[in-house]
Amino acid sequence: MKQKFKSKNSGKQKRLSENEEIKLLNSWIESQKPDSGSNPMSLPPPLPNAPIGRIDDDTYSRYAGATRFDQLPISSKTKDGLRKAEFIDMTDIQKASLPHALCGRDILGAAKTGSGKTLAFLIPVLEKLYRERWGPEFGVGSIIISPTRELGAQLFDVLKAVGKFHNFSAGLLIGGRKDVNTEKEHVNELNILVCTPGRLLQHMDETPNFDCSQLQVLVLDEADRILDVGFKKTLNAIISQLPKHRQTFLFSATQTKSVQDLARLSLKDPEYLSVHEESTTATPNSLQQTAMVVPLEQKLDMLWSFIKAHLNSKILVFLSSCKQVKFVFETFKKLRPGIPLKCLHGRMKQDKRMGIYSEFCEKRSVLFSTDVASRGLDFNKAVDWVVQVDCPEDVASYIHRVGRTARYHSGGKSVLFIMPSEMKMLEQLESAKVPIQLIKANTKRLQPVSGLLSALLVKYPNFQQLAQRAFITYLRSIHIQKDKEIFDVMKLSIDEFSASLGLPMTPKIRFIDQKRRSQKMSANPTTFLALDSSGDENVSNTMDGELEVGDFKESDQGLFPPIDNPSSEVEDAVAPTRILKKKKLKINVHRPVGTRVSFDDDGNPLAPLAKLADIKTSNDAFVVDKDEKNEFYKKRREELKQADKEDKLLNRNRLKEKRKEKMNKMKKRAAKETQDDEDDISESEEERPQKRSKKFVDSDSDIDNKVENKFNTESISVAEQEELALKLLSSLQS
Repeated sequence: MKQKFKSKNSGKQKRLSENEEIKLLNSWIESQKPDSGSNPMSLPPPLPNAPIGRIDDDTYSRYAGATRFDQLPISSKTKDGLRKAEFIDMTDIQKASLPHALCGRDILGAAKTGSGKTLAFLIPVLEKLYRERWGPEFGVGSIIISPTRELGAQLFDVLKAVGKFHNFSAGLLIGGRKDVNTEKEHVNELNILVCTPGRLLQHMDETPNFDCSQLQVLVLDEADRILDVGFKKTLNAIISQLPKHRQTFLFSATQTKSVQDLARLSLKDPEYLSVHEESTTATPNSLQQTAMVVPLEQKLDMLWSFIKAHLNSKILVFLSSCKQVKFVFETFKKLRPGIPLKCLHGRMKQDKRMGIYSEFCEKRSVLFSTDVASRGLDFNKAVDWVVQVDCPEDVASYIHRVGRTARYHSGGKSVLFIMPSEMKMLEQLESAKVPIQLIKANTKRLQPVSGLLSALLVKYPNFQQLAQRAFITYLRSIHIQKDKEIFDVMKLSIDEFSASLGLPMTPKIRFIDQKRRSQKMSANPTTFLALDSSGDENVSNTMDGELEVGDFKESDQGLFPPIDNPSSEVEDAVAPTRILKKKKLKINVHRPVGTRVSFDDDGNPLAPLAKLADIKTSNDAFVVDKDEKNEFYKKRREELKQADKEDKLLNRNRLKEKRKEKMNKMKKRAAKETQDDEDDISESEEERPQKRSKKFVDSDSDIDNKVENKFNTESISVAEQEELALKLLSSLQS
């Protein structure tokens, strides 16, 4: 009884101390609230030996302008978590935003990559719920939305470290997991949700009694990405189910000022804090940025040479599409550059993505990735190089990509492969205060790999399909870009690019052919129509925006030129020579058109409607009866009408069958791509079909059974049986 009394007393004492701390924090925050629109960084920091917190009954220390976390009006639990995680001094974005965020204001925060934006919104979230005495019975109190699964998992790890001593329940809700039903059972008991937009909306639509009506804080990390067109519908559906009276934080390296975006989020007089807006550079000062002019057909050669020259570095390589990542990863893995290779893209399953992300954080390797790894991710051990093989779509994408290195106080390097047609991007980067230096590539150390890729495509047939898809998806990614001054697919050396991937011939691509025809027609409307002599196109659109390419024709094979350090996998293979495109047959549309002539039984030509005419004996002239002519025309019209109906019905059925066949192909392709993500493609290529097992006759009984089966006596008459027996006896005697 005494122990129980003590435990109850200690719990009551703890609640009293927490209530007193909350009362103290509220008074401290209210009394020293910074002016709206001010930048706390402009204020001088507190004196080193100045008291912190309450100085006397009505006076508190100033927290606007503080440089350390322990100088802020935050709870002892949060301070303990920060101290345990070794967070002592604040960064610029934290100094500027935390004083405004702690007093309940909406924040629009913009800062360079790697500047500590995560703590700038996690601390106010914990403090808001703590001062509101939030418990499990209150449900969801804060939602933190991340554009990618990896960034969401990283945010959740930081939240667990900083909020270690709080009693809040938190959950990570991201796509790609199979335990959705388990999440639905517990999501209503969580206080803080770290989630991706799609998974959050799924719970809002499907989870019974999922309630966000008491939401206190909404956070959008990488807000410019979440507010763009890709998440527009999802975000609108989420916002419509959230209360308008809440605190909202938007943080990103490139922040939006769109009035329309801010209005749909119901922001009220937000504090816009761009701590590096007046900085001379938009990227970290410790980042060395270079660019090299590399033609499209030499990009893979340059990438291979770069990797071979930096085998002791951790390298992050950015490509435009998932298919490019898969192709480069699989082929370079066969060539064995001497450093571990990994790949990361959006089509991979979540467990595999998180595993690769963790491995790359810990070990020296090369990671080929799409822009899925370009935002917010913080790799534990510094990335030495960020290599952008394909040009980013805009300045913001470039800043987010290079932001994966030179984080916090560490250094880093980046290189951009830029084509001659994309030089306008350098001007945009310079105008956005990105200090990038244009250098010349050392072509003497360039190691071409096109010949090796051709050999790989011969040795492993599945690689040819990967190469085709990589070729097509890259060209489509250029085709759909908005800035046509930089991205013009018609300026690319398409045939040379196809050869650099090892393809024996250039695939036909419909949208490029159409663009070429439209350019010819606009230049000369009376030009001849160019038709392909092959008669049909082996290309058709697919559901995911890619193209299905027909089979290639291979010609005689020849040896590829030798290169340094050839791989043992392909040194004995041969590369097929490329086939030139077929010449197109030009047909004159203004050619004369012939007329139809009918003949009689003697071979004499007849005039039109001669069958309906009466012949006058005087001059053998034809005279057509009008009634018969009208009747003839009426009959013909009815026949044509009926034939037209039949043709339309036939055409509809044909199109229906074609669409059905196309859908079946797309389903098979989708299933095949899913299987390719699960299994390693190199293993599947080396499998051989099992040989059919041979059958042997073990005994004479088997022969008897076969004879009995061949001559079934039950199905023939007695006379036939006797005749058959005599034949057998005669054959034995002979």
